[in-house]
Amino acid sequence: MRHTQAVVIAKPGQVELQDVALRPCGPTEVVVQTAYTSISAGTERMLLAGQMPHPMLTLPVIPGYETVGRIVEVGPDVSPEWTDRWVYVGGAQCYEGINAAWGGQSTLISTDVQRVVPLDGVRPQQGVLLALAATALHGVDLLDPKPGERLLVLGQGPVGQLAARLARGRQAWVAVADRNPNRLAHAVGDRIVHVETESLTTAVEEPVTAIVEATGSMAALAEALPLLTSGGTILLLGYYQTLQLPYMPLFLKEVRLLTAREWAPGDLLRCRDLIASGALDVSAMLTHSMPISEVVTAYDLALNDADCLKVVLDWTNGSVNARKEAI
Repeated sequence: MRHTQAVVIAKPGQVELQDVALRPCGPTEVVVQTAYTSISAGTERMLLAGQMPHPMLTLPVIPGYETVGRIVEVGPDVSPEWTDRWVYVGGAQCYEGINAAWGGQSTLISTDVQRVVPLDGVRPQQGVLLALAATALHGVDLLDPKPGERLLVLGQGPVGQLAARLARGRQAWVAVADRNPNRLAHAVGDRIVHVETESLTTAVEEPVTAIVEATGSMAALAEALPLLTSGGTILLLGYYQTLQLPYMPLFLKEVRLLTAREWAPGDLLRCRDLIASGALDVSAMLTHSMPISEVVTAYDLALNDADCLKVVLDWTNGSVNARKEAI
């Protein structure tokens, strides 16, 4: 049986590299040798804390849905033209004897060829952003802002940054807000608001037709509600254990609440093409890079350092045994 090294969340608060078994590659599957992965702070934070509200997501578990690598083997029903292509993979269920929540953080993964996205024209490191870009795109599609509409994006983590860029690409007026000046240094918007030093309601001045919530904070959203116009929309792009908002302003303004799950079919390809063409510039969002042998430090950085927008885990120099350690 083939084995590979994978990142494993063995118990709450503990991440490590482990040797795990791979099931055989199927006839319509490809084997991808991983070059780069990343850490989705919102998802992996809850998974590491043992808080993912899904009965199948039991520990120990292999996390990750942001994998970029090169196809090194194809099944008998797959065209050999796929060999050596650089692809994005949104996780894989290819292991024996261990749960794979998403399963993307592994030296080798296998998955059906229909689930891989060729990185035609996209730098491999930037490919790790496809999942979050597609999530933001799906939310912006639901919101469907028209040229000239005014949007406020709360939070300039990766999803907030991407949503703001995508909305501006549709000629909407976009204000972005965050507490962290280092995140705002990478932000793109018509108005950039550092909420620690200026009032949000004063800085934005006129009402907005929509608030895009990408902080995960109900308090931040409640504070911004006075800026929302009557009949406006709130798009929830964070992840929340519960929703707690004052009802009266929602009631008086007849506010619409939109929730967006992951991405829709075709969104990954659309984001790839936007990045490849330069219409969606993501280069500034890859703020840190670390070898996979330092995975413990990388998780600590991604989950606890507010200056880290996105850390790229580099698997290209081989993955040595990482020390077991609590986060």
